[in-house]
Amino acid sequence: MVKAKILLLFLIIILSFNILIYRLDRAITPTVMAVADAEIRARCLEIINRELVDEYSKQFSYNDIIHVDKDNEGNIVLLQADTIKMNKIACDVSINSQKKLREFGTYGINIPFGYIFKNNLLAYLGPTFTVKMEPVGNIETKYISVFESAGINQTRHKIYVSFKTNLRIILPMKSNEVSVVNEVPISETIIVGKIPNTSVQLDLDNAGFKLNNDKNKKNPQ
Repeated sequence: MVKAKILLLFLIIILSFNILIYRLDRAITPTVMAVADAEIRARCLEIINRELVDEYSKQFSYNDIIHVDKDNEGNIVLLQADTIKMNKIACDVSINSQKKLREFGTYGINIPFGYIFKNNLLAYLGPTFTVKMEPVGNIETKYISVFESAGINQTRHKIYVSFKTNLRIILPMKSNEVSVVNEVPISETIIVGKIPNTSVQLDLDNAGFKLNNDKNKKNPQ
């Protein structure tokens, strides 16, 4: 009889503990994942943006890559991009970013448990939980070309690099996939010359790079 009561008490304690853990998990996990999502996104954007700035500051020169042709009257008749050079820079950015993201994902980041309460006094208190990350799918970079009128016989040409990558955020009890997307301006130049009757366009659809994370293969597009 005593053994039965002890066994029943033990089962009640185990059941109560499991219920408590379940409720805590349901209450806290979404907040933990939201904090982890924000922190991982911020770090990944920082890594990729730094690689973009480093590579384009070293390799990109507007006058060397974008060729402007004018007629005898100063009309802009043709804009032609060196897509091979642009693809090469995009390739370097994708490969370097992938390497840095994998290194970062291996070590992850430690977030104080108090940080999830969004309270400055508690933000750095309590134990930490480790958030890791791994790239999945493709790292993709594309160019966006924008022309704007900048006055009489002047055209402002802006070039952006957009990138997109998918990441898997890994927590001890849960994982989640997110997409990180951003656009970074790499060039803004004033082209002096008469604006033609038809809009000047520069097709950069064939300039860009897609790097497959899973197979580590380069797939220019």
